[in-house]
Parts: sequence; C-alpha cells; structure tokens
Amino acid sequence: MPRPSLLEQHPVPPVLPEVTRRLRERYLPDPPTPERSAEPLDGLIGTILSQQNLAVITRRQFDGLKLVYPRWEAALQDGPDGIETALRAAGGGLIRSKARTIWNVLHQLQEARGSLSLRDTRDMDDAQIRTLLEGLPGVGPKTASCVLLFDLARPAMPVDTHIERISRRLELVPQKWNAVKIERWYEQILPRTWAERYTFHVSVIRHGQQVCRSQRPTCAECLLQNLCPSAGIFLSGQEQPVARQKTATPRRA
Repeated sequence: MPRPSLLEQHPVPPVLPEVTRRLRERYLPDPPTPERSAEPLDGLIGTILSQQNLAVITRRQFDGLKLVYPRWEAALQDGPDGIETALRAAGGGLIRSKARTIWNVLHQLQEARGSLSLRDTRDMDDAQIRTLLEGLPGVGPKTASCVLLFDLARPAMPVDTHIERISRRLELVPQKWNAVKIERWYEQILPRTWAERYTFHVSVIRHGQQVCRSQRPTCAECLLQNLCPSAGIFLSGQEQPVARQKTATPRRA
C-alpha cells in the first residue's frame, strides 16, 4: 500500500489563510516584480555564503570575492585556500567550509558542464533545475529552493530557521517534522505562484526576525497572538516547549 502524502498525513489547518493574510498585510502588501538573475551561479554562491551569516556579512563576502575574482574561473584556478583568504578579509563564519564548498561547486560545474555558468537554467523546468543544483557538492533542497525563488523567479518555498520555528509555534505542522518535510508540505499546499510563495516566505521571515524570535519573542505585540497556541506559554514566562533547530538563513529575505 502506498504511503499517504504529506497533505493526507497533515491537512491544511483552518487558521493558515488568516495567518497568511495578516503577515502579508503587515510585512509585504505589495510584492516586487519577479526578476531573473543575469547569472544564477552568482545567486548560488551568495546562498552558500548566507548560511549562518547576517545579510550584511553575506553581501560583504560576496563583494569581496567578486573584487578578487571578477570571473569564477579565476576562483577555480586559485583553489580553496585562495577563496578562503578572500573570504577571511571580509569576516564571517564557517569561512573554510564555505570556501571548499564554493570551490567544489565550481570544479564540478567545470568538469560536468564545461563552463562556469548557470544561465541555461532559465530555460529549464523546475525539476531539471533542482536535479542539477542538488547534484552539486554541498547544495541541498533549501539552497536549491532559494536559487529557484530569488534568482530564477520560480514558485519555490525554501524553509529557513524562522519559518520552521514559526510553523511549529503556530502548530501549522507537526512538531516532529524537520525543515525538509515542512518545505515539501508547503510545496503541496501553497498556491503555485511566485508572488504567493515569495510573499509568504519573506513575510514569515520578517516576522521571525522582528517579533517571533527564537529567544524572548515579543508575544504581547504579535499580530498573531490570538491565533498562536504558544503565545500563552511565552507570556506566562515559561520556556519554549520545542527544541530549537539551527538552519541556514536564506539571503535577501
């Protein structure tokens, strides 16, 4: 017997449309016009840099890399140590690991495709793009979803630490689900349009950054307080009942 789909395992909570409406009206009532990156490989490398980084540091690291390597071929030739040196000048965490991931991505692209470009992904379908990206070293589903959403204007739904946390606190998803499963569930239930998914993604992240923080969320000021089963726990001064998950923060959100 086939396993039930995630939607069959966990139907859409009745509260979700109202949560979506309130967050949209507060944080992103007018979504921007979708734009495709001139070079999606830039976006992929930027997403790798964004892992466990603040946006300002990610931008500084990326700008530093492009200053040293106007073309990614130069970074490939310089090797992981050279990339690490360029990143170290900009500061930030996990520099050695990110340098090796970036070099491995460049190396595999050159070996497998003969060029350091992902421009042709703009003409591929979503499944082809995801297969290509997730086949690269160190690139998982969330990183691929970020490139799809931000660089290729496709209706992907990356789940970062804020979305994962808020989804659990609102009990939109089962507490035991991980980020990958949550993303697959949202893929099934959210309207498959770029504007809807971009708006939901960005507004939930902004809410997580400004109000529903990992520690000491400001529930008294929260526009979702009367919809949130966790609000009473925090307002009474008790500890969060669910273990916090550490995942990378998507860039540009």
